[in-house]
Amino acid sequence: MLVLPKGVRHMPGHLPRSTQETLVEAIRAIVQEAPLYVPAMPRTGKEMSVRMTNCGALGWVTDKERGYRYQATHPVTGKPWPPIPETLLSLWREVSGYPHPPEACLINFYTADAKMGLHQDRDEQEFAAPVVSVSLGDECLFRVGQTVRDGKTVSFRLKSGDVVVLGGDGRLAFHGVDRIYPMTSALLKNGGRINLTLRRVTKPAAAEPHYPAVDTE
Repeated sequence: MLVLPKGVRHMPGHLPRSTQETLVEAIRAIVQEAPLYVPAMPRTGKEMSVRMTNCGALGWVTDKERGYRYQATHPVTGKPWPPIPETLLSLWREVSGYPHPPEACLINFYTADAKMGLHQDRDEQEFAAPVVSVSLGDECLFRVGQTVRDGKTVSFRLKSGDVVVLGGDGRLAFHGVDRIYPMTSALLKNGGRINLTLRRVTKPAAAEPHYPAVDTE
């Protein structure tokens, strides 16, 4: 039996096919407004193997000159990011256990040869909120470890509709994508994998309203 690091939750098949299809249509509309672009690593300028965009009040970006950061506008078009779809806001309310809404949703598109090295999501100010990740399309081999880079890791396949939550002791767990398994899903017409990660970036203001409690019974 696979034992995940503390604070890491995997919910296989959490999103039904109809919800996955709704999300794909929403993402297509987002990409029309905020086109996918190729991000670059800080300092070296090496291009990443994924293409990305964002939706929400803030978006995560990276480039050679200014490095990792959040900003309110698309780095190519200069326009504000489109809003986060209600389907994703509803998922956040359901699984996050956090009383305030997400501010960013990073959209990564993986082709058959794309990967993502082990990393932490630590450019946010608010670590009390989890990172909620949604997989759509082709399966991938996902790796997750501890809060130190050389800690023990475990790997497992993520399928379309799976949800992963990194929260609590697992909020800063190192994680990455070792490989994509092409042609393992028919959700995306031309194949590939879409990964959506919902994040809360800033600490909530004292006056910011809370979500109502979710009845999990």
